[in-house]
Amino acid sequence: MRSIMPEKVEVLAKAQNYTSLAKWLHWGMALLWVGAWLIGILATHWRDEFNAHHGLTFLHKALASPLLFLIVVRIAWRITHPAPVLPETMSPLMKRGALLGHLLLYGVALIGLPLSGWYWSSVADKPISVAGLFLLPPLVDPDQSLYELAKAIHTYISWLCGALVGGHVLVALTHHFVQKDEVLKGMLPRRNNP
Repeated sequence: MRSIMPEKVEVLAKAQNYTSLAKWLHWGMALLWVGAWLIGILATHWRDEFNAHHGLTFLHKALASPLLFLIVVRIAWRITHPAPVLPETMSPLMKRGALLGHLLLYGVALIGLPLSGWYWSSVADKPISVAGLFLLPPLVDPDQSLYELAKAIHTYISWLCGALVGGHVLVALTHHFVQKDEVLKGMLPRRNNP
């Protein structure tokens, strides 16, 4: 059996981690998403106490709307830079579950939820400021008869996404503390990769 030269070992070790841009996108989008989600909960469920003048609603939309653009970059980067191989200690069923979980996070939390909010704002004839820089055009014409439906869609998707993100965090922590593998460490920012 041939021995692997030290340079090749280093390259193989790097292949087990995400790239620096993938990490920045992951953690940056996570901060935006969690911040927008928490503010959205406060803005809708405690409107009288915290959002009487709709300042939280504006902030919620300004934080969430950039996700619509960042997800395009993230998907393009993922296509051109595949994720590291999952540990061999994971069963094929667990690996399929990980793939399904990531597809749901991308499709529902990072695409579906912001789109449903954009739809709700469009139906309500309310603007969406993208990080305070420019306004998104409405997706549909205003229609007050669809307001309650649009609100329900966004609200129920947001609670589903809260469960998805909570599950994602729980699985990552399980990898780290129970299975003691490198899955979480591979996404931590302190490991710099190209």
